Amino acid sequence: MHFTMKMRLAASLAVLLLAACGRSEETIVLGVAGPMKETNGQSVRNAAEMAVAEINRKGGIGGRMLELRIEDDEKSEKRGIEVARELRMDEDVVAVIGHVNSAVSVKAATIYNAVKSDSMAGDPVVEISPASSAPALTGAGPWTFRVTPTDLEFSPALARHARTVLGSSRAAVLYANDEYGQGVTSTFESAFRGQGGQIVSADPYLPAVIKNPQSLDAYLVRAMRRGADALVIGGQADAGVSIIQAARRLGFRGPIMGSDGLTGVKDAGGVGEGVFVSSAFLADSQEPRARAFVAEYRRRFNKSPDHRAAQTYDIVYLLRRAIEKAGTDRAAIRAHLETVREGNAHEGVSGNIQFDQNGDVVRKPVLIGVVRGGELVTAR
Repeated sequence: MHFTMKMRLAASLAVLLLAACGRSEETIVLGVAGPMKETNGQSVRNAAEMAVAEINRKGGIGGRMLELRIEDDEKSEKRGIEVARELRMDEDVVAVIGHVNSAVSVKAATIYNAVKSDSMAGDPVVEISPASSAPALTGAGPWTFRVTPTDLEFSPALARHARTVLGSSRAAVLYANDEYGQGVTSTFESAFRGQGGQIVSADPYLPAVIKNPQSLDAYLVRAMRRGADALVIGGQADAGVSIIQAARRLGFRGPIMGSDGLTGVKDAGGVGEGVFVSSAFLADSQEPRARAFVAEYRRRFNKSPDHRAAQTYDIVYLLRRAIEKAGTDRAAIRAHLETVREGNAHEGVSGNIQFDQNGDVVRKPVLIGVVRGGELVTAR
């Protein structure tokens, strides 16, 4: 072979080898979206970072390290749409973990699922929510999945516990006037009545309740006069704490309960003591995989993980499985997730994950926890 030709061939091979080495060193980027200044967003971030650190310590995925692009949606629908656009437009992002709040997830789903067009640049990208339980998210589009049960499962479990274990027959409901709160309320009411209970009142509240909890006094007093023997809160823990304080101040002594959004009341000191919460994960689980996760989470963050943390951790490992089998192409990842069905479930710390045709997780158990000593533990 002519010397010049040999040199050209050698140079070409060198370029190819360098390119191959560069590709092996490239990171794989996962988007993480949620209210990062809030407790629920911090749980998601902690668990995602923990899972990524574990995977990278073991060599990443095919020698490529995982990286997180973390975005704060400020639990705002408007900001959630902006974050969704940013993550969709970032070609390095292969999938998104989030969002957390149901109302934000529903709005963001319109961006992640939109067909590429002149008005919508970037390819669609998978959105997997660890905690959005509102029924409104069902059918949001083929790129939207969630690993948490919906309020159609959380609230009936809570209603059964109220009726059959606590013996409550007359419930009052206070709910956030958004997709999540409305979903909790409608599903709880239906299930509670189906169990022979009565709803004595159901009133919406706005976020301002946190600044002025006395604005709910009239609702609570009316509910108590109507004989309410249980109070259900359909909302997040920040407002929930204010409602619990107001109810106790006014003399309500019955059980207080809520769906998964109320989990954070465990961190509110004595205020949350004795509150019942339906959840897809409890930190006192005796399942070996879950126990190992809880122990490591506590070691890293000096606190117990909630259901959001457990389910975020599961999403990272689910995406690792998808990327190992299908690669980093966005459409290939989505296609793999569609195969995560019965008989091909993903085994997670929060239980087995398998999706239906709408991207909703199915056959995942709903547990009833109670706050004891600042921990949400299994209600006995």
